[in-house]
Amino acid sequence: MGFSPNVREIFAAFNFDDTIRDLNRVNLLYLLMERFNEKSKVDLRPASMSNHAMGYVFEHLLRKFNEALNENPGEHFTPRDAIRLMVDLVLMLDTTLSGTEGVARTVNDCCCGTGGILSITKEHIQQINPQAKVFLYGQELNPFTWGIACADMLILDPEGKDAENIKKGSTLSDDQLANKRFDYQFVNPPYGYEWSKDDAAVRDEAARGFDGRFGAGLPRKSDGQMLFLQHFIARMNDPEESQSYIGIIMNGSPLFTGGAGSGESEIRRWIFENDWLEAIVALPQQIFYNTGISTYIWLLSNRKPASHQGKVMLVDTSGEQFWSGIKSLGSKRREITDTHKQKILRLVKARKEGSHLKIFDTTDFGYREIKVLRPLKLRFEVNAESLARIDTQAAFKNLAMSKKKDAAERKIDELEGLAMQDEIRAALQTLAGKTCTSRDKFTAALEAALKKAGLKLKAPVLKAILAGIGARDETAEICRDSDGNPEPDTDLNDTENVPLKEKIEAYFAREVRPHVPDAWIDPAYCDAKDGQVGKVGYEIPFNRHFYVFHPPRPLSVIDADLKAVTDRILTLIGGLTQ
Repeated sequence: MGFSPNVREIFAAFNFDDTIRDLNRVNLLYLLMERFNEKSKVDLRPASMSNHAMGYVFEHLLRKFNEALNENPGEHFTPRDAIRLMVDLVLMLDTTLSGTEGVARTVNDCCCGTGGILSITKEHIQQINPQAKVFLYGQELNPFTWGIACADMLILDPEGKDAENIKKGSTLSDDQLANKRFDYQFVNPPYGYEWSKDDAAVRDEAARGFDGRFGAGLPRKSDGQMLFLQHFIARMNDPEESQSYIGIIMNGSPLFTGGAGSGESEIRRWIFENDWLEAIVALPQQIFYNTGISTYIWLLSNRKPASHQGKVMLVDTSGEQFWSGIKSLGSKRREITDTHKQKILRLVKARKEGSHLKIFDTTDFGYREIKVLRPLKLRFEVNAESLARIDTQAAFKNLAMSKKKDAAERKIDELEGLAMQDEIRAALQTLAGKTCTSRDKFTAALEAALKKAGLKLKAPVLKAILAGIGARDETAEICRDSDGNPEPDTDLNDTENVPLKEKIEAYFAREVRPHVPDAWIDPAYCDAKDGQVGKVGYEIPFNRHFYVFHPPRPLSVIDADLKAVTDRILTLIGGLTQ
């Protein structure tokens, strides 16, 4: 009878025929097959090994391959304990799942890898509601892991409908489920994924604004995690029609990377202003197989309960009460057991503030970046140093340069320019030995000296001379424009982040003016969206909110420790000299 077309495609993804030929060529095929005969101690039959146990075996193999290939962290798979926690956190948000007969739920993973998140989600949904109908969807770029995911879907659904819903290709540039919307979406996108290969397609779609998936903004090219987050939000159901929930595991970069106006900040702003973010849960470090970095579960919803609206929970589960140590498996040295998972679920469900859970208004994460200007103050003194600075000014140097094509004419122009430079220096020498702290007074004296020398200079050259002679001096007078307004010193420009909940003027009067009384706020530095002074930015300083200060040890204790170490070193040295 042979295999169905979808199974044949899976074998092709595994490069199965070539692998068998290669094993046979090096006389390993028989030895491999012998391990799976009836008398073998390796019994991998479904009757002997559960799907859960087989998943851990496969995870172990993937970890070994990952280490050999030096793949990016999180690129192939997510540990089962992290998946189970993320899935249960999302399912806990859906209060209509249990007790509803015949309820249907669609599940999507846009970087589904081997399908572990999808299979675990289906398992957990049916534990909560055995009558629930679950439809799985996914997309995967790597053909090998795509094949494994399809095979797993065929085991879960022998009819093959779920397997048909697992698409192959890049989600960012070739979204093959663009016509679908989903109840649940889960993903652990690769950290630090450089999306250069998808650049053209992503930018084309971003140019369409919110008619596409990336209307909020584009993150830096070196990290595409927030592109996947935008993709998921674009695939949520219409909140007027049905609920949608998102669980996504990312590293710390999307929390704070990018200042006001950057792509990352604008994406966070879009999420907060639409009030989609329910919570961010910090996971324990060292729970992934090939990275020990900090990771976070973002939970989003298109239907927040009234009590949750305008609020965001930050939950810190990195403490040792939320994990157990295990024997090292690559970088994985910690595990979230079922007991720990239940503790975390109870913590999140209770929504009670404490040392591990904080609740904030969405606006608590926003700020306005204002530009602080300070006046330009210059002292003018003609000397060897200031004359040398004039020589570096472009407009002054251009006097001795010509763009004429004819060589003879060009040479004449350059000689005339050099002569003019010498005349300007000679005119300036008449002002030597005097110090002037007013630009207006020095300009008047300069123009008089130039006029006396018979020189009439264009504005750019005059400006170049003033720039070269002038030196910053806090005791000098403020330089003013033609309207009498203070002229800002660009070298002293600074910025301040004013919390959204606070008035800019009050913040400026309290935090800036006492230190720099002559500073002012740049009124032209405005937000592109609301037109108000100051650019709006959003960041999530997670660690700052859970930081606990531990005072240093008393000096007497430190001195005692140092003395003990010093005495030990002297004893060792004494032993060497005997």
